[in-house]
Amino acid sequence: MPRTTVYIYAEESGESPVLEWLKELSQSNTRALDACIARVRLLAMMGHELRRPHADMLRDGIYELRARVGNVNYRLLYFFHGKDIAVVAHGLTKEAKVPARDIERAIERRRRYEQEPAKHRATLDL
Repeated sequence: MPRTTVYIYAEESGESPVLEWLKELSQSNTRALDACIARVRLLAMMGHELRRPHADMLRDGIYELRARVGNVNYRLLYFFHGKDIAVVAHGLTKEAKVPARDIERAIERRRRYEQEPAKHRATLDL
């Protein structure tokens, strides 16, 4: 199975909401950060083949990477661009369902990415 290239979504300004969220995790809960990074690595290895319990389809081409540390659920929302590229668009902590507004935010980020991929890419050194 070929490795999937994983990018992190970035705004045109270069700011990345996901990288900021991960940076906050690194300061508050390193176990949660490690769990989220492990899921991103798994996505890179398995791509479209990644399934529950590590990932799940939400709707409209938006998927979630699933990590749990203690009683807290961490989610990284992502989408695929082409055959071998996945883009992590949003990170959140949740209690029940992923809120619709977070899915909508990921859909909007996918739309921007698809229009100009090179302007909306950041990387996460794994």
